[in-house]
Amino acid sequence: MPIIPARLEHTPEGVLYSSAFADAYHSRDDALGQARHVFLAGNGLPGRWQRRERFTIVETGFGAGLNFLATWAAWREDPLRCARLHFVSCERQPFRREDLASIHARWPQFAAQAAELQAQWPVLAPGLHRLNLDDGRVTLTLFLGEAADGLSQLVARADAFFLDGFAPARNPDMWSARIFHLLARLGAPDATLATWSVAGSVREGLRYAGFELEKAPGFGGKWQMLRGRLARPASDDAAPADPASRHALVIGAGIAGCTVAERLAERGWRIDLIDAASAPGQGASGNLAGVLRPLPSLDDNRMSRLTRAGSLFGWRHIDRLAARGFPVRAEACGVLHLGRDAKQEAKMRAVVERLALPPEHLAWVDGARAAEIAGCAVAGGGWWFAGSGWVQPPSLCAASVAAAGTKLRTHFGRRVAGLRRESDGWCALAADGSAIASAPVAILAAGVGSRDFELAAALPVVSARGQVSHLPAAAGSAPRVVVCRGGYVSPALDGLRCAGATFAVDDDEPALRPADHADNLEKLDAMLPGFARGFDPATLAGRVGFRPASPDRLPMIGAAPVRSPPSAKAGLADVSRHPDLHVLSGYGARGLVWSALAAELLASRLEGDPLPLTRHLCEAVDPGRFVLRPVAAGPLTE
Repeated sequence: MPIIPARLEHTPEGVLYSSAFADAYHSRDDALGQARHVFLAGNGLPGRWQRRERFTIVETGFGAGLNFLATWAAWREDPLRCARLHFVSCERQPFRREDLASIHARWPQFAAQAAELQAQWPVLAPGLHRLNLDDGRVTLTLFLGEAADGLSQLVARADAFFLDGFAPARNPDMWSARIFHLLARLGAPDATLATWSVAGSVREGLRYAGFELEKAPGFGGKWQMLRGRLARPASDDAAPADPASRHALVIGAGIAGCTVAERLAERGWRIDLIDAASAPGQGASGNLAGVLRPLPSLDDNRMSRLTRAGSLFGWRHIDRLAARGFPVRAEACGVLHLGRDAKQEAKMRAVVERLALPPEHLAWVDGARAAEIAGCAVAGGGWWFAGSGWVQPPSLCAASVAAAGTKLRTHFGRRVAGLRRESDGWCALAADGSAIASAPVAILAAGVGSRDFELAAALPVVSARGQVSHLPAAAGSAPRVVVCRGGYVSPALDGLRCAGATFAVDDDEPALRPADHADNLEKLDAMLPGFARGFDPATLAGRVGFRPASPDRLPMIGAAPVRSPPSAKAGLADVSRHPDLHVLSGYGARGLVWSALAAELLASRLEGDPLPLTRHLCEAVDPGRFVLRPVAAGPLTE
């Protein structure tokens, strides 16, 4: 369902108001006072989060984010605060970034935090959005869409609930029995709740869902409010990790391994990163430039939602690295994806109309406008991703390694010949049987090299050879943006532009082939008529890489499964797993799209944090799926 932004409206007295619900967003007496009295004090905060490793709050209505800003400020002011604060919230009609800035200006005491929130404010697209704030110590996980949809798909353990939203009489769906039962499912032991509403239907619904309630003095014009405690917590999701085990082996220093190392290091983990190469990003992640953009579909299928989530989080992640002093060579110059013919152009236009995403994320442009954007002749119209662009993968690897700092110990030039399970974890072994490094947790991020490990035998990792052609190019020459259609071509970078790439399964030839250069030039000419003229396939430079792909084109992220299949009616929870062994693989030609979000997902799993993807999408990328069902026959394509 498309996201419709909230309108910025106020009552004559200046109170933030919604004409759609005929109700105010907060107390007419004092919005900040309500946040502190009802939601913070009502949940025993800050006291309940003190001296804890993490604390998770789930809120039913984000609104303008004042409850979040007040909570963040209280956390910062508390010297005994928890190490990491998670705030999860749902919002059906979010404000635009510029409207948030106008609203937040009324509370100058939150100026720094509000500016950081606004800087990371997501594209208003449906689904979960993960925002890492305050040097990664505060995380906002925001679901845009119906609260019931978000809460049903959320994987988290909530320590406290903020039940906020328009009055039950104005927005009954927000206060339904279903919402209350979904909240109870998410509750951790001793989870509390607070709300300003004392309506009889609210009290009855919460009690039936398993909350013990009491009335307390209200705020401002309201005499009473509700406080509660969950009597029977039901959630087993995202069980917290043992802090003593925050040490991992990461095998492979491509973008999969480097990004997960950085994501874990920010959470306080120690990492031993091992790779046979002499530096990070030397294998399939070694290309001069790759494309970071989504792949939409008419039915917004799993690939569409995953690539959208991966692209949006990937660009936020790159921006955060740069803000922390670890810049990545990348440019969100925009990506044009041209249609093959008039029939496909019509389908692509229908996708844009059906999804109704913000135009800064996805728009349709005709051939004339596409040529204007590219700065040269193009084959036709297509999708315009104004917020997407190119990334240099080795620079992302290097920035991730640098950002991990002293938490990371590298073992370059060391090839892992095997993994041995020991009493206290995993040991990476060299070919002579000597130990390279040991840790309680191991992560296989070795690309196609994962196939060499017997422990990964259940994973149908496919090797896909890709050859990229390097074309001499003057700085600033057209095309000024990335252009795709069957292949891709980048803007000029260091006197070259990338054109490609081929995709050949189980082809192990490492040398450049003129025939593959010719194939790349043919794709280029189909996108940009006449552009390939004058390039000789026999003399072009380029690069060959071997990318790990999966049969269903989705990545493999999570605990490594044991090969033996469970019973016919089993689900993912029934699949046997190798203890404390995890895998990041199957990225195919979308390593830049998957890497940051996959790393965040796995790091969140290991920590017991709320997950950055919905339950259905987590299941879609679980490596155990290949144990539950046979691999589909047929050729693998990208």
